[in-house]
Amino acid sequence: MRPHPRRVSPAAAENTTRRRGKKAKDIINAARESLAKMIGGKPQDIIFTSGGTESNNLVIHSVVKHFHANQTSKGHAGGHHSPVEGAKPHFITSSVEHDSIRLPLEHLAEEQVAAVTFVPVSKVSGQAEVDDILAAVRPTTRLVTIMLANNETGVVMPVPEISQRIKALNQERVATGLPPILMHTDAAQALGKQRVDVEDLGVDFLTIVGHKFYGPRIGALYVRGLGEFTPLYPMLFGGGQERNFRPGTENTPMIAGLGKAAELVTQNCEAYEAHMRDIRDYLEERLEAEFGQKRIHLNSQFPGTQRLPNTCNFSIRGPRLQGHEVLARCRVLLASVGAACHSDHGDRPSPVLLNYGIPFDVARNALRVSVGRSTTRAEVDLIVQDLKQAVAQLENQA
Repeated sequence: MRPHPRRVSPAAAENTTRRRGKKAKDIINAARESLAKMIGGKPQDIIFTSGGTESNNLVIHSVVKHFHANQTSKGHAGGHHSPVEGAKPHFITSSVEHDSIRLPLEHLAEEQVAAVTFVPVSKVSGQAEVDDILAAVRPTTRLVTIMLANNETGVVMPVPEISQRIKALNQERVATGLPPILMHTDAAQALGKQRVDVEDLGVDFLTIVGHKFYGPRIGALYVRGLGEFTPLYPMLFGGGQERNFRPGTENTPMIAGLGKAAELVTQNCEAYEAHMRDIRDYLEERLEAEFGQKRIHLNSQFPGTQRLPNTCNFSIRGPRLQGHEVLARCRVLLASVGAACHSDHGDRPSPVLLNYGIPFDVARNALRVSVGRSTTRAEVDLIVQDLKQAVAQLENQA
């Protein structure tokens, strides 16, 4: 005979559900606290998202919505007057931003919803220069968005200096009746490789991407004084999760993983950074030793400019040595020829490298190698030898 199934009273089932719900909520809140600690912010200023693309789009979307909300509130207490009737919000960004910034801004400009200035990076420093960004400011400017570090070269942008100048400018703007300019940085590439602190950066928004610091493929957005000092408008509407700013059932396991990854960064960032810099520098030394300094072009080195410790972007000069051709013949090395999410671009040079002033024939040969927390010198020796055999194969083809 089969035993009768155990019957659970409705009250007991409801209590179990509540306990499990509270446990999930506690896990999410603990992760939020870990993320906030990693970036020197407050837990209540963190919103979980699906990743960097959503976070970046959420910032841009919110600024457009806020601009129009202020337009309709003209004449009411606290409402800002637009300098020109029917004006569009103006955005300032750099010419080397990730596509999740560049493409939505281009789309808004094409739809005549916003105006956008793409500030070129300096061919000398590799950075978006502070003076160039300030020179692009208009009365309708509402957001400056500059990545903290470039994903292809590792060049670190002068975000604290930009924020300081914008803050000073905002005092003048408010005195003349203009609304302040908000500051956003996409910190995806920098997190886990160097210390990131929102107070030092002086930003209003900061994008967090989990898989860039060994976490799950989700993300978060920091918003200074969320909903009180800095506006945020939801792109989605639903069940009210994340205080209605980002509704949708929370992905609790991945949020827990993101929190743990952030905790490890907080505890070990200096050690991670020192190790990656040592291995990256060794890689560049070995490349120059094996191929010769004249033949290796280090695309991410700009004298006097800080760069991330893990990134090595280089080209091996030669007419047959396009990056994708070299990689196709490597047996061990896994790398990319530009942004990792643009692996389908074939032999076209990276637009980012061209914007940095890297010559076309050099940019076409570019390879981007990232070292990690556990990469060893022995592994560097292995991939350099792998590159040597790949180059020899290509050069021996007649």
